[in-house]
Amino acid sequence: MTTKIPIDDSFRDYFLEQLDRLSGLTNRRLFGGYGFYLDGKFFAILYQGRVYFKTDIVTRAPYLEQGMQAFRPTEKQTLKNYYEVPAEVLEDSEQLMQWALRARQVP
Repeated sequence: MTTKIPIDDSFRDYFLEQLDRLSGLTNRRLFGGYGFYLDGKFFAILYQGRVYFKTDIVTRAPYLEQGMQAFRPTEKQTLKNYYEVPAEVLEDSEQLMQWALRARQVP
């Protein structure tokens, strides 16, 4: 029998508070975490206490420069378009908003 681990909403609430100036920001539960949408476009994942933003070949560089890893929901699965947001960015609402807007623009 599999035991479900409860999702801690406090980090989700903190993340939403950091981005409270962005209109059109919504979220919903997604595979044991949360998915975030800006104006209806999926751009971020919160999973096991970490936030991952959508990236592409251009926007990925700052993540790699800071040694951030791609999203791995399982041992065998890696989503290479989503990279963990550095803690320093999460703590700075202005910088976080800029990174979120860039993630929103990724096709």
